[in-house]
Amino acid sequence: MAEPKLRYSDEELEEFRALILDKIEKAEADLLVLKENFANDRNNGTDDTSPTFKAFEEGSDTMSKEANSQLAARQEKFIRDLRSAMVRIENKTYGICRITGNLIPKDRLRLVPHATLSIEAKNKQ
Repeated sequence: MAEPKLRYSDEELEEFRALILDKIEKAEADLLVLKENFANDRNNGTDDTSPTFKAFEEGSDTMSKEANSQLAARQEKFIRDLRSAMVRIENKTYGICRITGNLIPKDRLRLVPHATLSIEAKNKQ
């Protein structure tokens, strides 16, 4: 009986490295857009409109900035998680479930490349 695989091969790790680098690049671009939107004053020329409309506009602007701030925080966490996955690739511990010690299936890692838990371990949480 063949022993279960303990880690992914260097070739498999390279596949995941490329996938993660691509995701980091896209995530950083998305974060930049979010930060630009957050920093943008967005004066839509409501200075000469009625006070009621201006109040609605300011309220909407505040909600939009809060939403962008939350999205930016989530994106920053996603990037940190991806970078942590890159460290695990370097250490050759990538794809090993931190609870069970078994390999996380490739399909799961392709969908969630920063995963540290197998579905089995995640369901037990």
